[in-house]
Amino acid sequence: MERKTPLYERHVAAGGKIVPFAGWLLPVQYSGVIAEHKAVRSACGLFDVSHMGELVLRGADALANVNKLMTNDFSGMYEGQARYSPMCYEDGGVVDDLIVYKVSDTVYFIVVNAANKDKDAAWIADHLTGDCVMEDWSDRVAQLALQGPRAEEILRTLTSDIPEKNYSAVLRGTVKGIPCMVSRTGYTGEDGFELYCAPADAPTLWDALLEAGKPFGLIPCGLGARDTLRLEAAMPLYGHELSPAINPYEAVLGIFVKLEKPDFIGKAALEKARPVSRRRVGLKITGRGIAREECPVYDGEKQIGVVTSGTHCPWLGQAVAMAMVDVAYKEPGTVVQVDVRGRRIEAEVVKTPFYKRG
Repeated sequence: MERKTPLYERHVAAGGKIVPFAGWLLPVQYSGVIAEHKAVRSACGLFDVSHMGELVLRGADALANVNKLMTNDFSGMYEGQARYSPMCYEDGGVVDDLIVYKVSDTVYFIVVNAANKDKDAAWIADHLTGDCVMEDWSDRVAQLALQGPRAEEILRTLTSDIPEKNYSAVLRGTVKGIPCMVSRTGYTGEDGFELYCAPADAPTLWDALLEAGKPFGLIPCGLGARDTLRLEAAMPLYGHELSPAINPYEAVLGIFVKLEKPDFIGKAALEKARPVSRRRVGLKITGRGIAREECPVYDGEKQIGVVTSGTHCPWLGQAVAMAMVDVAYKEPGTVVQVDVRGRRIEAEVVKTPFYKRG
């Protein structure tokens, strides 16, 4: 049985089209994916992302365990700072990609993908050492995402607890009097904020944000726009551009692999993983059609890869895709063909992100 977030009744009352996703019932759209996508690019959108998982590592050895579990280096962080990282298996394949916040020297707050929460929690728990325990806070936390160029203006009408830097958080803030952790990361290619609060406070916070955002063009948004926005910003999605069969270098996330730090899970395999034979690229579809996940990519009669994500991006007015292809075809300007239901359409390798704010 699918679960409901604390905002489920709000979604139904607002006419949200509810669909099952990662074990949850969530709105895929309200006014429509195109309208919601464009609102985030031009003004602001509000998303319910309470389905995401939240795990806490606590103890004197919390930092040592975070550094052992993740490929990035979490040493030297200040309280409230966040860092993105893949978490890998011993063979270098990806368990999940996640964001880690430093709460204190002994507490780290980890946000994981909803579909992977139980798997991630089990993996982490099985690999903890020393003075460190893991707590699953997923049922104790609701999360709202405010995304778009006017997000800060809207939030400032309700709070002064605004993180100044990207990938940082006000750990103990309030929004409209509601206790919240206010973070500034985002998943859409726009400036944006994530508000973490108690589940019981989520409906009141949702209402306050929508009311405050009316003069700024804020609208509620669903999963459909969230996916088209992240693809337009060329952000990898677990299960598509990341998986146990894809390592961070192939996904072009090598910047988040710190081989210079002491041993971490997957380090030995990742040390041998370069040069890669395939890698993630962006494709602009120049023919007529939309490339979807699992569409084969060709150079003439030779298959050179496969599409991992693809759609028509409303803001760009262009069909684009991400694909995993033979590394020989990674250079922008390379012309390839994508097989869409037995019909070949032309595409061109381009630089990513497809869309970049400003």
